Amino acid sequence: MIAREWKCLCPRRFREGFLEHLARTGIREAQATPGYLGHQVLERLAESCPTARSASVEIGIVTYWETWEAVHVFAGNDPERAVLYPGDERFEIIPDKHVRHYEVLETAMK
Repeated sequence: MIAREWKCLCPRRFREGFLEHLARTGIREAQATPGYLGHQVLERLAESCPTARSASVEIGIVTYWETWEAVHVFAGNDPERAVLYPGDERFEIIPDKHVRHYEVLETAMK
């Protein structure tokens, strides 16, 4: 299993709207891609980040994929480049332009 991690900084005033936008765009597209296994949306306060605007949150998404081929179907020829969507700019996010991939060695949840 492959984990694909992306994150952005988002002004708190746009948090709810951006999370809804993320669900309608990236999450929906991932869910429709063969080989998609699931996802997690993460959040943390970003005041301690040196590049953060004041009153921002860092929002991350980790998607899980059966194979590298499935990642390529979702992300295209350059899977290390972030998949961004029209309308992202309305929420004044500062997106990471690159993603990280991990081979999942073990999973345990209670």
